[in-house]
Amino acid sequence: MTVFVNGERRELPEGATLAGLLEQWGVPPSGVAVAVDGAVVTRASWAATTLSDGVAVEVLTAVQGG
Repeated sequence: MTVFVNGERRELPEGATLAGLLEQWGVPPSGVAVAVDGAVVTRASWAATTLSDGVAVEVLTAVQGG
């Protein structure tokens, strides 16, 4: 199946989870927020969130500054 991560096309196996995608993509376990099709997904739900074909995943990294 095809998903889009920050606008980049990715091929994943059917039944892939958000946690698996983030681990594969090298996303750190803290300091990030994740949305699937515009809805924020809490970190506690990453492992239970199954992705479907065509979804858009946005990974936002916290940046410190002023």
